[in-house]
Amino acid sequence: MENALRIGIAGLGTVGTSLVRLLEERKSLLANICGRPIEIVAVTARDRTRDRGVDLTDFQWFDDPVKMASDAPVDVMVELMGGADDPALSTVETALRAGRHVVTANKALLARHGVELARLAEEHGVLLNFEASVAGGIPVIKAMRESLTGNRITRVFGILNGTCNYILTRMQREGLSFAACLKEAQRLGYAEADPTFDIGGHDTAHKLAILTSLAFGTEIAADDIYVEGISNITIEDIRAAADLGYRIKLLGVAQRTDSGIEQRVHPTMVPTNSEIAQVDGVTNAVAIESDVLGELMLSGPGAGGDATASAVMGDIADIAKSRPGIQHGPALGTPVAKLAPYKRARMRSHEGGYFIRLTVEDRAGVFASIATRMAENRISLESIVQRSVDHVVSDKPQTVILVTHATTEAAVRTAVSAINREGYVVGKPQVIRIERPKAI
Repeated sequence: MENALRIGIAGLGTVGTSLVRLLEERKSLLANICGRPIEIVAVTARDRTRDRGVDLTDFQWFDDPVKMASDAPVDVMVELMGGADDPALSTVETALRAGRHVVTANKALLARHGVELARLAEEHGVLLNFEASVAGGIPVIKAMRESLTGNRITRVFGILNGTCNYILTRMQREGLSFAACLKEAQRLGYAEADPTFDIGGHDTAHKLAILTSLAFGTEIAADDIYVEGISNITIEDIRAAADLGYRIKLLGVAQRTDSGIEQRVHPTMVPTNSEIAQVDGVTNAVAIESDVLGELMLSGPGAGGDATASAVMGDIADIAKSRPGIQHGPALGTPVAKLAPYKRARMRSHEGGYFIRLTVEDRAGVFASIATRMAENRISLESIVQRSVDHVVSDKPQTVILVTHATTEAAVRTAVSAINREGYVVGKPQVIRIERPKAI
């Protein structure tokens, strides 16, 4: 059997400790599968004294992850610290320049610096693997980078954040408010004390940017994503969606168009009988549409120590199976020199239409005014329904639900702004995209 593949792990949080445990428990299995042992030889974390529930006494401890990346006797540097910049960035750069393979679960790092890191990996003939950075334990990176080679991908979309999916699922199933579901998600450890990154859609956007580059062979463009989170979704939206035959999910969507690449993250109404609507709780799902295979959907655990560590372990095993002198595939599926500059698509009609919820004063002329503002922006309405907020007292504000045919985001936003200026709207209007069955 060949010499052991030596591993250094930077970051011993939930994922890092799960990885240590799994690599130790499965030593014999991994050695048989990979043809060589995999051994942890060095670790680093912020607190050396913390009890993490795993035995670290046999590993060399480094207080500085960058020093470990340069000086530790390792073949693979595993970065599990998180964060888009230092120390994660310097640690990964140092490891790559030292000719060490890198495995990371850090989507923020890749969304901001992925192209530069991929270039470094190519220049030094090493692997940069990042399966765990998107959708936890789901092997979507491997599928896009390897299994779908030769397919022309036209669209990739999915549920990429378990926190948001958990909240929306609880709201839909139990009729709870957003605030109540968020509090429960925090209690269970699904949401951080400061949940802004998740519920604001930014975590999904980072993951989508990585998938976009792999799908379309473009440079990563995390700053060119339209991002909208779920904090404005109310139980009234959930109920209205159900009445119309939809469920609300936070989707990340990237698709190729005639004018460029479209990337967007936002709450979306999807048909109740669609596959994506059935993905509940903290589960993630990614759908890939291509010309040869058609549609492939992968779903599974999108977060958690074991699920993420499983993906990291798979990346390490791939490196263990590789042999010196064999040319490694490019980190982003396409060599960095051949990545196309990202070109943002022009605004176009959204084929699914839009759901618009307005709470308005109950007075004459409101329906006519709404219809006029829509017509002025060339928006065709599929339906307009009035829902009473208070079924006993008729002079209370009323809820008006509009469902449009295909139109542009700009037209909808312009029309809603005009309606808002009329003076009869109470509270903030709600606008949610609808995805029709053909698009799902």
